[in-house]
Amino acid sequence: MKHEDLIKKLENLKTPEIGLSGHRQALRVFLLNSGRFRRKTAMDWAKVLAPVTAALLVIVSLGVFGALQPGSVTPYSGENRISKFTSYSQLQYFIETNTQSQYAKWRDSGSIEFNGGVVLAPSAEGAGDDYSATNIQVAGVDEADIVKTDGDCIYVVAGNKTFIVEAYPPEQAQILSEIEVTGTIAGIFVNGDRLVVFGDETPYYLYDDVIRLGGPTEGIVWMPYYLSPKTFVKVYDISDRGTPQLERDISADGGYLSSRMIGDYAYVVINEPVYGQDSKVELPAVCSDGVEREIPATDIYYSDVADYYYSYTTVVAIDTQVDSKEPTYETILVGASSNLYVSLNNIYLTVPVWGSDVGDGEGTSIYRIQIDGGEMECVASGEVPGMVLNQFSMDEYNGYFRVATTTWNEGNQNNVYVLNMSLNITGSVENLAPGERIYSARFMGDRCYLVTFKQIDPLFVIDLNDPYAPDVLGYLKVTGYSDYLHPYDETHVIGIGKETTDAGTFAWYQGVKISLFDVSDVSNPVEISKIEIGDRGSDSPVLWDHKAFLFDRSRNLLVMPILEAKVDTTRYSEQELAWAYGEPVYQGAYVCNVTLDGGIQLKGRITHVENPDDLEQGYYYYYSPVAVERSFYIGDVLYTVSQAKVVMNDLDTLDYINEVQLPSSTLTPYEPLPVEPGSVEPSGVGSGTVEPTK
Repeated sequence: MKHEDLIKKLENLKTPEIGLSGHRQALRVFLLNSGRFRRKTAMDWAKVLAPVTAALLVIVSLGVFGALQPGSVTPYSGENRISKFTSYSQLQYFIETNTQSQYAKWRDSGSIEFNGGVVLAPSAEGAGDDYSATNIQVAGVDEADIVKTDGDCIYVVAGNKTFIVEAYPPEQAQILSEIEVTGTIAGIFVNGDRLVVFGDETPYYLYDDVIRLGGPTEGIVWMPYYLSPKTFVKVYDISDRGTPQLERDISADGGYLSSRMIGDYAYVVINEPVYGQDSKVELPAVCSDGVEREIPATDIYYSDVADYYYSYTTVVAIDTQVDSKEPTYETILVGASSNLYVSLNNIYLTVPVWGSDVGDGEGTSIYRIQIDGGEMECVASGEVPGMVLNQFSMDEYNGYFRVATTTWNEGNQNNVYVLNMSLNITGSVENLAPGERIYSARFMGDRCYLVTFKQIDPLFVIDLNDPYAPDVLGYLKVTGYSDYLHPYDETHVIGIGKETTDAGTFAWYQGVKISLFDVSDVSNPVEISKIEIGDRGSDSPVLWDHKAFLFDRSRNLLVMPILEAKVDTTRYSEQELAWAYGEPVYQGAYVCNVTLDGGIQLKGRITHVENPDDLEQGYYYYYSPVAVERSFYIGDVLYTVSQAKVVMNDLDTLDYINEVQLPSSTLTPYEPLPVEPGSVEPSGVGSGTVEPTK
């Protein structure tokens, strides 16, 4: 199913009682912005839409609270103030009064989760000190990923398993141990002798339904009935890499949004939809090593912003080194948090504020949580017009918070706002590139580099030196667009995106494009080098996940995974070639040399595909276990990682050295119990319900 067809289905979604225009637009913007959208198969979308549809049906099937005590809360006033509830009844009344549609009451509902160089995660001291680390946004703020290394071992996530692999020297590489969990792992951290594993479980029951199987024939079909997800954080002692020991097991209801690590503390952000039962609002809870603690209403922040529905966004802080320290938390009652930016001292959460009509995006609420180890406090909230694309649209610098947004009203416009630590706007640049939207942003010191796109790619250079009077210094218009911008040095920027061909009122995107921009003359930025890989249909995870990107200026090294597609020109006319999709011909890591004098030059490619004929399976191969997802180096060895193996090559010559096969992982978090014949009643959820087993 093409993404345009899915969007049309979402836009035409009918509900029995209320319109969910804000939710449809939220889904539309999220899906259109998500590179992962383009790489899902029909079966993948069936899995995605099952819980999404359940969530939407739950929202529209709700009852209204009975008489509640109003406490001291007044209805939405249009301002954005941050406060804590003074009582449980105050929280109840706030939700009833300010929810524009009725909120989710069912405990077992689905949920919707809106999920995302020169700066690298800090290297740990070890036998191999010369190694690359995760590509992160802020120095000193590590980001969870599916691959980590400490210079001696690598830690690889594959489905619900984490493998610890002895990596150096490469000739002796071998699996030392593996950890298997219930659920799907979202990412990991490695901090000294501690391994932190994040993920979520999405349990389900099977229920039976009667359907027509042609003519008068009826059959019973078992369908998954998804429950609310649960986020888990597991901390392992890996002082002996061969025998990891589980030391801490922390969980909370809700979907995993993101996480960071600063020093010894890991911070995990969880979204949990507000639900109720028997006229009661359920409160969030955090479970630590088997002891569950409900978060009292008086510990929950809120602001006077009405929304279609509410969720609890909880930030949990965990000391990864001292097991006796209990997790700490801060919880805010908001709409579903969609993005976050984390500096060394603050966590910024963004929440879309939707209008009543489809496409009427009013703005984004921003919350600042001050952090210092396990101490956290929500200290400010504010609001800006427009929607935030991703974490790179935000930045903190010299006591100011900067954010780039797109306003999705008729005739899109793009903006950059500067806010003080109270999250009040001090300066702005608005109405940039009318009719286009932001594809990527990068803040570097007192500069902002912004890419918008509709037919051509304007790269804007914006001066933020004066937080009260930001100004556009210059811009460059080139074909194509960049989904990700990465600093090369203070006056040069790398852009990763797609090439395009002009089609009059729009443009057809083509192959993967890597560009090098010279911004030393801010009034006249120049694209000094570029390469295009493949034809229309080529893609790369870097377009939506910066952690798939490896760059090291000291080594002139750029590595990124790419699925290259080629169009058979004999099958299409000249006019058709602009929109024709190519067929996959190669998947692997593309290794480039990047210098200011020589520009961008393709050095070679590394693939995990053993049989080239397998690529005839088409775009399924993008999800193949042997699709390269990450790359890194230790010393003079380049490592490429897929779900199936780790391959080692000489970093200079790219000659093959060795590889380690990774056993297949179990991707199904719950196995339903078998059903005995005759034990099923064809009546939907009821006596035919089967509980999952772990």
